[in-house]
Amino acid sequence: MMPQDEKRFQEKIRAIQDTMFVIGGKWKIPVILSVYRGNRRFNDILASIPKITNRVLSKELKHLEENLLISRTIVSKYPVRIEYTVTDYCLSIDKVAKPMEEWGKGHKKKISKQS
Repeated sequence: MMPQDEKRFQEKIRAIQDTMFVIGGKWKIPVILSVYRGNRRFNDILASIPKITNRVLSKELKHLEENLLISRTIVSKYPVRIEYTVTDYCLSIDKVAKPMEEWGKGHKKKISKQS
C-alpha cells in the first residue's frame, strides 16, 4: 500500500471509531430515539426502553450530553424537574441512522432465509 493510501485508510478507521464511540453500543440510539419521540423526563425515557437500567440510562444521557446530542435543562419550578431534548446537531445522526436501519432490515431478511 502506498503511504498516502495508508494515511487515508488510517483516517477512515479513526473516523469510524469516533462515530462508534459516540453513537455505538446497545443503548445510545434507543435513548436518542426516545427523547426525540417526546420523552423528556428521566422516568419516561426509562419506561420507554425495555431492559435499560437507571444506572445505564443515567450514564448514557451524560455521555450524549457531553457529545452535544442531548440537552439537559433544569426546570426551576417546585419540585425541580430535569428535562432532556435532542439538539439540532443530534438530527444530523439521521445521515448515519437511516442507512444502518435499511442495512439492518435487509440483514435480518437475509439471515432469516438462512434458517
